[in-house]
Amino acid sequence: MAKVKNLLKALIPPIIISGYGLVKTDRKSTQMWSGDYSNWIEAQSKCSGYESDVILEKCKTSLLKVKKGEAVYERDSVLFDKIQYSWGLLAGLQKAALENDGKLCVLDFGGSLGSTYYQNKDFISPLKELKWCIIEQPHFVDCGKEYFEDEILKFYSTIEECMSVHKPSVLILSGVLQYLEKPYEWIEKITRLEIPYIIIDRTSFIEGAKDILTIQRVPESIYQASYPAWFFNQSIFESYFKNIYNCLGLFSSHEGFVIQINNSTAFYKGMIWKVN
Repeated sequence: MAKVKNLLKALIPPIIISGYGLVKTDRKSTQMWSGDYSNWIEAQSKCSGYESDVILEKCKTSLLKVKKGEAVYERDSVLFDKIQYSWGLLAGLQKAALENDGKLCVLDFGGSLGSTYYQNKDFISPLKELKWCIIEQPHFVDCGKEYFEDEILKFYSTIEECMSVHKPSVLILSGVLQYLEKPYEWIEKITRLEIPYIIIDRTSFIEGAKDILTIQRVPESIYQASYPAWFFNQSIFESYFKNIYNCLGLFSSHEGFVIQINNSTAFYKGMIWKVN
């Protein structure tokens, strides 16, 4: 155990988890989100959705290059020449492993084909034991099983299916809650599971009295798609965790930038929650 602790201590980056961290302003980003819709059905009727085979194919093609060592890092099907780490997320993973004798079992809800796994693989591969389980849409699961699944990376269509096989020590919600029709119902469901750690990352918040529902349009240079997207009031959002979980820290998401929507400031943030 001491050996594992010393190894992980050497790997953990020197980060400062702060309550507010707005990294940069990207004025072009304001063109990606629009509206303040009264309900999901109204917003969804104006969107193309996530189900397009084009999205899956682009994600698969990009991540296969990462898997084969032909590219360094992928996010949302886009390839980068260097890995852009989310240090807060990585610190949460390593803390959970330290408290579990160097063992880590991750439930990555909405984890695509393994983007976050490949992003952090070099830092967590020395662990004594590692399992990374992704919950995704059925066509992503089928693709994941065919092209990416191995002894560490596994794919499931439901949380229940995954937890019938594994006992996760960490639940990752990275860039997913804002794209669910009823995010708070999902939060209530997953907090009742009492998984020891929940790590929120790449989640959109707005400085306002209430949540707002927008439409996000993906730049055509990535792929052509649009879908409803929430921006959460942080206090309301956190209240759904606090009965069961304690917040260990907040951090500015790795790709964090400030957005102006409907005369309000919005931004991306992450959180590390530990079960009481």
